[in-house]
Amino acid sequence: MASVWLCSALMDDVVALADEYMDLTFDADPVTPAVLGLDPERTGLEDLGEEAELRLWRALTDIVTRVRAIDPSRLSDQDRTTRDVLLTSAQAQLESLDAKTVEFCVSDGMQAPASSILTVLPMIPVTTPAQAAAHLERLRQLPTYLEQAAERHRVGIISGRRPVARGVRDAIGHVDRYLAHPQSDPLLRQVAPEGAVDFDQERARILAERVRPAFRRYRDVLETEILPKGRPDEEVGLCHIPGGDTIYRSLIRVHTTSDRTADDLHDTGLRLIGELAREYREVGARVFGTDDLREIFRRLRTDPELRWGDGGELLDAARAAVSRAEQVTSEWFGLIPSQQCVVEPVPEAESPGAPPAFYMQPAADGSRPGTYFANTYKAGERFRHTAEATAFHEAVPGHHFQLSLALGLTDLPLLRRLGRFTAYAEGWGLYSERLADEMGLYSGDVALLGMLSNDSMRAGRLVVDTGLHAKGWSRQQAIDYLVENTPMAEVEIVSEVDRYINWPGQALAYMVGRLEIERVRKQAEESLGERFDIRAFHDVVLGGGALPLSVLADVVQAWTSSGVAAASR
Repeated sequence: MASVWLCSALMDDVVALADEYMDLTFDADPVTPAVLGLDPERTGLEDLGEEAELRLWRALTDIVTRVRAIDPSRLSDQDRTTRDVLLTSAQAQLESLDAKTVEFCVSDGMQAPASSILTVLPMIPVTTPAQAAAHLERLRQLPTYLEQAAERHRVGIISGRRPVARGVRDAIGHVDRYLAHPQSDPLLRQVAPEGAVDFDQERARILAERVRPAFRRYRDVLETEILPKGRPDEEVGLCHIPGGDTIYRSLIRVHTTSDRTADDLHDTGLRLIGELAREYREVGARVFGTDDLREIFRRLRTDPELRWGDGGELLDAARAAVSRAEQVTSEWFGLIPSQQCVVEPVPEAESPGAPPAFYMQPAADGSRPGTYFANTYKAGERFRHTAEATAFHEAVPGHHFQLSLALGLTDLPLLRRLGRFTAYAEGWGLYSERLADEMGLYSGDVALLGMLSNDSMRAGRLVVDTGLHAKGWSRQQAIDYLVENTPMAEVEIVSEVDRYINWPGQALAYMVGRLEIERVRKQAEESLGERFDIRAFHDVVLGGGALPLSVLADVVQAWTSSGVAAASR
């Protein structure tokens, strides 16, 4: 009886520590529980100051020490997985803090302080007077947040961790666009809830008197203090800043949840680019009547029929692809999200620096649906043929399935439902693009060329990200490589390269994750033979929340060893 009680106590310790970790991260970044609808009345913004960073670092270190002290052999399978997820999460957050990217990753991208806050704050649900009051308080704190960001940029320069000048110019341009159009301020997006007296008037006053002047001051700091110290296009990689090699190794671990090296990842990308050439020639011969790779790429880039007429046409195609996928998912999945995915354009102010598409998971309280944002900026320069693969990646059966299902796993600790493992999430998204072909979702060979184009981009990321940050490539070298080896539009190549420069390591996760999901699936198929059930496999992969890749392999192996092949019904 005593041993049973001890095992129970240990399991409770794991769950309690996981909850303690989530409380800690929510306190450090109160916007996250608000935007997820978990605590929309919580006020405050992330404290970017060095003292707050040190406090968080010490608290995380304490949690890591306590988690390691728990003997995993005494835990149930589920709680052992929770222990592994918790340990990996806390260690990754420590490594992210040590990287100090807030100091030198300055751009108009989603990872930079000013642009990220303008993207996320408008998505926070404001449906009650209490939530309205909390949101007004967040807006009041924006000047402090921007002052802290500016001070961290100054500290980075003193320490030799200088941002890239081009990224700083892009950040200035983003703030300029924001300031130039106060009538379409994204921070005005929430509708005043019933009973929230004077919400609109008070918000307008805060934005006019506090927020926009604060953005103007931040912009002036970027222009007068940060931009003159920026690194040139020839020195954009982490290898050009003090300790950059160590930082990059850490960020590879953070984003891929693996110990793969930059050289290994670079070589993997080169190999995949070579393998994709065969598929291009096969499909290209059917579409264009030629198997010449350069000619296929040229046609994909220049054929006017492969461009959108306008943003509305792009959005219609995305919605059609999502609808088509939803009609057949029950044949491939036992677990299906209760809410459908909606498709919206990327907000105009953020669109020039935003990726071609991204997904925002639903609010836990149901106040905001899962949303696939498609970028309609310069729609006439964007490709038709990639639209279907991108929709399958971002929406169904990709991120919408993975993230929405995870939120619904209420029997698991919140950490497991909200896990942030890039390789798992983006690996699933990229796996979904190929899965869509198995599901018969692509409309024809032109759309298959779009799938291959996306594959080229993700394989190219392995080459280019490591080329920039480990091998000292210039920005132009990275652009030239993607122009030579992928059929991507130049507008997207430039945007992608600037993203890799200012978000080191993140782009590696996509292909690393997909290759691992494909590996464990093949292993399960070989082990189970005729008993293998694709619905059951997908339910196992998605049914435990986001996982580090090594933990995912263990979970699939345990399922395979049990001989269970029946899908959830």
